Amino acid sequence: MTENTAPTPPVAPEGAPDDISHHRSIRSFVLRTGRTTAGQAKAFTSVGPKFLLPYAAAPLDFEAAYGRTAPTVLEIGFGMGEATAHIAALLHEKNFLCCEVHTPGVGALLKRIDEQALANIRILQHDAVEVIDHMLPPASLDGAHIFFPDPWHKKKHNKRRLIQGPLIAKLAARLKPGGYLHCATDWEPYAEQILEVLSAEPLLQNTVHAASGGYAPKPDYRPLTKFENRGIKLGHGVWDVVFQRV
Repeated sequence: MTENTAPTPPVAPEGAPDDISHHRSIRSFVLRTGRTTAGQAKAFTSVGPKFLLPYAAAPLDFEAAYGRTAPTVLEIGFGMGEATAHIAALLHEKNFLCCEVHTPGVGALLKRIDEQALANIRILQHDAVEVIDHMLPPASLDGAHIFFPDPWHKKKHNKRRLIQGPLIAKLAARLKPGGYLHCATDWEPYAEQILEVLSAEPLLQNTVHAASGGYAPKPDYRPLTKFENRGIKLGHGVWDVVFQRV
């Protein structure tokens, strides 16, 4: 799960349909280099036209995009899509709108969608900030997930972290009253920053009492990834922060 600025556009893999949009103005993510496998490239062709949404500077028609009316959860930065596919299969009654600019990751999630016959995921391969700004009307989301964003460990790079006040204000405004924002990180200083930023947003309130430290138990729907399991075995912590729109 990657983030922040980079001028380089995502590159469509060999086999991707010509009409899939790949935009040049990426401001929320750093594009990592990576190899797109043959299976991922095939998924772009076979299921991409149905599950990839084009970016447009206009409000998204959720019913048209999913073919149904259902609660919608935004995910920012899904990596290779392992947790996304798990959650979508578990919560099939919800729609998941997933933003990721990393082409191999998009291909990997498309492949999972095909293999698991998932119908409730749509992917936008575009900067999440622009998606929020232009495609998501106020009070249009029932939830938002940001799992393991790039922690930017060096103090001089902390300003590049995704979770900052201005973005959280935008997200909070897009949540319906009662909607939730769930963040998770395995970097304690970032967990502290996330808790501070979300606590400062007047439209949000913590679902956990401050006396408990402010961190939430891991919700049942969020799976333990292979990376997370490895970290736990090494004694590393994971912090979940879950706030609700008032």
